[in-house]
Amino acid sequence: REGPQRPILHKDASQQDDAGQIGYLLVGTSIIRCCLPPPIMPNNANIGVYSTIPDVEQSDRTVEESATKEPLRRYVVLCLIFVAAAVVYYHYQVPRHPVSRNQGLLLLINEEQPRLYPCVFYLSKSDTRKVIQTSLGEPSAQWSEVACFRGTEETKMNFPIPSARIKVKMFGTSSSSSSSSFPEILGFGGAFTQATSLNYNRLGDEGKAAFLELIFGATGLGYSMGRVPINSCDFSVSSYSFDDVDGDFSLSDFDESVSKDKLTISLIEEASNIYQNAGWSSTASLKIIASPWSPPAWMKKPTLSDPVGSSHATSMTGSSYEGGTCLRDNAGPSSKYAASWALYISKFITAYKNQGVTLWGVTVQNEPEFAAPWEACAYDKEVEREFVQNHLEPTIRADHPDLKIFIFDHNKDHAVEWTKAFYSSKTVVDGTAYHWYAGGMDRLLDGGVGQANLHRLRAAALEQEIGDYLLVGSEACHCPSTGYAGGDLKVGWARAERYAHTILADLAAGSNAWIEWNLLLDAKGGPNHLGNVCDAPILAVPHRANGAPSMPLLSLSEKTGSSFNVSSNKEDTVVGETRTKEELNAMGNPAKFIDVGLVVQPMYYYVGHISRHVRPGARAMPALVDGSTTARIFRPLNGGVAGGGYNDLAREGIEVTTWPCEGSTRQEWKFDLGKWKVFGHDWLGKPTVSCLGKEIDKDFQGVLLTSCEGADAGVYEVRALGRPDRNTGKANIILTNGASVNVDKQSNCLRVSPLMNEGGTYGNRGGAQISIGDCNDDAALWEFSEDTGEIVSNFFAGGEVCLTTGWPFLQVGAFQNAVTENAGKAIVVLNEANDSANFVLTADDGDLLMSSSIPAHSIQTILI
Repeated sequence: REGPQRPILHKDASQQDDAGQIGYLLVGTSIIRCCLPPPIMPNNANIGVYSTIPDVEQSDRTVEESATKEPLRRYVVLCLIFVAAAVVYYHYQVPRHPVSRNQGLLLLINEEQPRLYPCVFYLSKSDTRKVIQTSLGEPSAQWSEVACFRGTEETKMNFPIPSARIKVKMFGTSSSSSSSSFPEILGFGGAFTQATSLNYNRLGDEGKAAFLELIFGATGLGYSMGRVPINSCDFSVSSYSFDDVDGDFSLSDFDESVSKDKLTISLIEEASNIYQNAGWSSTASLKIIASPWSPPAWMKKPTLSDPVGSSHATSMTGSSYEGGTCLRDNAGPSSKYAASWALYISKFITAYKNQGVTLWGVTVQNEPEFAAPWEACAYDKEVEREFVQNHLEPTIRADHPDLKIFIFDHNKDHAVEWTKAFYSSKTVVDGTAYHWYAGGMDRLLDGGVGQANLHRLRAAALEQEIGDYLLVGSEACHCPSTGYAGGDLKVGWARAERYAHTILADLAAGSNAWIEWNLLLDAKGGPNHLGNVCDAPILAVPHRANGAPSMPLLSLSEKTGSSFNVSSNKEDTVVGETRTKEELNAMGNPAKFIDVGLVVQPMYYYVGHISRHVRPGARAMPALVDGSTTARIFRPLNGGVAGGGYNDLAREGIEVTTWPCEGSTRQEWKFDLGKWKVFGHDWLGKPTVSCLGKEIDKDFQGVLLTSCEGADAGVYEVRALGRPDRNTGKANIILTNGASVNVDKQSNCLRVSPLMNEGGTYGNRGGAQISIGDCNDDAALWEFSEDTGEIVSNFFAGGEVCLTTGWPFLQVGAFQNAVTENAGKAIVVLNEANDSANFVLTADDGDLLMSSSIPAHSIQTILI
């Protein structure tokens, strides 16, 4: 076998009350399995984490027909001797560690392999509980139920010491904190772009019904939010607006029927009907946010690409930065173009309402800091504030008093300073929208940076005593292309893990909602009229539906013959198109959906582990993954090789943080000629080496990883503290190069910088940043072990933390649903490592709730 052997748990074990019986069942089935041929597994077996072995007496257990009774008797006798010897050996020889009887037997069976603990709940019989899992080990068994059983008081006292402790501060238990101290979660959703509506309308009736159910239905994601562009965006087949008449400031020629959005409006209406009739406890309508990409070209200043002497832009694509905005006469009180543009946004909202879609919110401008090559209108923060104060806010409050207004709508790096600019002027808005992108050319950083700024945003709102100020993640997607087009299951799985990590981290920081980008794209990630193709959890492949005409496996645009498919300028082969339905099914793209023209990717199922079970009105609960007192999560306590597999976060631009020590490669450092190095591989297997930087990043306000060869790498020295005759083990890590270096070296130390917002639901030990400053307090004290590669701080009272690249492999998010949503709790455990992990789940009062394990590259949702 490859990898650690898993305990063998009988299917009916989940119904047994006596946990002691499980141990005998485990050893018995294991030994008997040595003597008999492999079992025949039912095709629909739901095996969860563990292999399910049918009883030897069951009719589906077979032996070879050629076997005679005499050899069979010999096998049975040998097995009985083996069982007797094992029992005698266990009774007299196995050391009496503080473990339960069944775990001692597991040790006997598989002494050299890491053991996965069975799932055991220690709750009252009246508590409903269930564990749902999606795992790379079984990619086609999405949302499968893990076999669990109920523990007894005896096993509760004698369970093996775990590798990880997950502590959750449960609302409704003995917790002293009120659930109202954390923001209410509004929901999850995706964008209704023209690309989405066009792909939807290429599907057959079965495909359309399946898509709507997958996204909004009772068996799907249960999305309760959405986003729609005002005018065209890059995910349209061409640029368009609803009033192209130059100088029509009153917008008398505005297309009140918003005819170019007919398909989008129709899709929103169908989605709303499915959502409202799905049986979710919440019966509210979908919350849809509208976002403008660009005003009509006649309202915009000319760009450098326009002819010299042009009075206005000739296209909606691109933007001028002159004067801090694309608008022709800026955004002052007398700006007629700004006034007309605010009126345009209001008329768009009215037109949608007249067509049957009531919008819930509006953002001022999509990505205002980016003069994109597609539809764009750049602002600086001062001019966007002027536009809101002088034009948009008065117009919207008069015409649509219940509509939410969100500022910014761009990446996390500058979200804090934009929000504070509005606070300082007392401009009345309802919240800040933000995107998950890193903003550079390294797309593997998307979703991986900026979490500390979200904590700063929530803390700033609390300082301003704006408790109901909303933070909405309004756009997220992986680019370029799709997982289906690339054809690499590991890359597709990594994209799913990044989605789940970012959602959990955002909610822990105090975000209210998460909305991804396109709900549905084609196999290459389009259409996009600029070739800016990206991924989506569901892709439309109508040509693969049952009954569709067969076509040669050429590039997508040739294969489909679609007149609007301008996904890419390249005629690349889509790898997914070269695979059979059965092959795709084995890779986690269910065949039943391919049969109706849909590719459902791993991202979909990872999001569903959260969105299906964390419903509108829920609140995040404090939760953190910690190590045990005897072992790290992925290796022994005082030595051994760091676990978890390759470190895919050992790359330039990743923030350096501190988290509870887990013994993984994400916390393994090498001190080499004054530089702190980390090693890893990216998602495509390319080796990476990065070093600790020498400056505090001005946007993220912490130290980042950087190139070891460039001028940005820090050169450090380690200065031990204590008397010469008594080494305390503590040390300062002192920066010796860089513009901020102080001659006396008393202000050049690497130090822990606690998060604002008290770390949100992760607490202070979950993701604190690293800064450079004063050497004279405990925040600047570290311990470094050459054996483990760990750089450890004991600054926080709750326990030690380790210097970490980004975040740990094993993560958690815990949520209390509202009373209207059955008041259940959902605890999401995410394992990004190549190794499995054992854990126990405890309440804040120390009460043991559960002991279990999670396989490598898996996500589990624990429902209580």
